Amino acid sequence: MKYNQLGKWGARVSCLGLGSYLTIGFKCDDRTSRDMIRLAYDSGINYFDTANAYNNGQAERVLGKHLSEFARSSIFLLTKVWAPMGDRPNDRGLSAKHIREQCDASLKRLGTDYVDVYMCHRPDPATPLEETVRAMEDLARAGKIIYWGVSEWNPAQIVKVNAVARQIGARPCAVNQPRYNLLYRYPENELFAVTGDEGIGNVVFSPLAHGMLTGKYKPGQDAPTGTRAADPDQNMVIKAIYWSEQNKRKAQEFVEIAQQMAVSAAQLAIAWCLHHSAVTSVILGTSNVEQLKDDIAAADIEIPQDVIEKLEKLYPKVEDKPTI
Repeated sequence: MKYNQLGKWGARVSCLGLGSYLTIGFKCDDRTSRDMIRLAYDSGINYFDTANAYNNGQAERVLGKHLSEFARSSIFLLTKVWAPMGDRPNDRGLSAKHIREQCDASLKRLGTDYVDVYMCHRPDPATPLEETVRAMEDLARAGKIIYWGVSEWNPAQIVKVNAVARQIGARPCAVNQPRYNLLYRYPENELFAVTGDEGIGNVVFSPLAHGMLTGKYKPGQDAPTGTRAADPDQNMVIKAIYWSEQNKRKAQEFVEIAQQMAVSAAQLAIAWCLHHSAVTSVILGTSNVEQLKDDIAAADIEIPQDVIEKLEKLYPKVEDKPTI
């Protein structure tokens, strides 16, 4: 396993992280969840990613239970706040009240005294940035978090929030979590330049485009039973931004390129993300141990320049970002 520095900050994280969205504590049973966590840890992964909203806290509970088998100092743990956690008016967003209360709730579910990163899951235009930044600073001073970050914030928002942090003498955003894959290259347009200037690390999610890049979705065919695209609990994103005959055709070409390298399509898709110098870590979203074994092997793949050029032609950058 390779380890990268978190932007300009001192912590080092594995180039692959284990995520828990739609998997651990939700679609995966307890034994499968434990086996994946154990495999990840034994393979050198120290970065584990979750959120309070994943299955209404159940992902944190299951992840925390099984991570307790390992020394806390050997784990780099990230969780998030913003999403609705109830029906009351203060049960969502990035107010100081919600941040403090949800941090305490997450720590309890995770069974730990602190998290390495506490992340603003999405922007909250209803709350002043100063309030959010001060809330994160207060948590850090209380020893409940070490770093804080943002997910799916645009470049201008990141620049502005770090300017606010400097103005009030608080620690700045250290970690950014964008969606990034061959079908979603928008972070390359401006975001990665901004995070580089700000010294922010990028832990990217959805490297397989919700499975579209694996080639399992065939042109002219519906999603096979048992796949994410066939599951109404999981297919909102893939159907909204990736599901097209063109993308299904391209995926078959992508599989052929991977086969020529004697690697799986999933491995090539993950290795391509790691190829970008702005990427600190790629979050894996696996549903079983065999998938995770396959994905972990991507950490050792070096992509030849001629393959990089083929992928550039097959999946060129585009400017217009879809909304979901």
